[in-house]
Amino acid sequence: MNLHIVALFKFNESYLMEAVELFQTLVRETRKEEGCLQYDLIEDNEQKGTFFLMELWESTEHHNHHNGTDHLLNFRRDASKIMTSSIQVYKGFKVY
Repeated sequence: MNLHIVALFKFNESYLMEAVELFQTLVRETRKEEGCLQYDLIEDNEQKGTFFLMELWESTEHHNHHNGTDHLLNFRRDASKIMTSSIQVYKGFKVY
């Protein structure tokens, strides 16, 4: 069963270019992973510094593997230094 994920990030406005660079590397590398069906970065058009990752994984197991990859761990380490709040993550399976 496919796993859908929305991850919400809020960055300090002074570091938006750095945030986008971090996301570019993360998205590029994640899209190469087995089981990654969708991995898109969305910028909120009303709240500057707010981004969403829209993820679709073939299975929970594929996402679990993703959680241990170097590119994700490096992103978390570097992004945490310029974020204004913790990442909010919502996971679920399609109902209808």
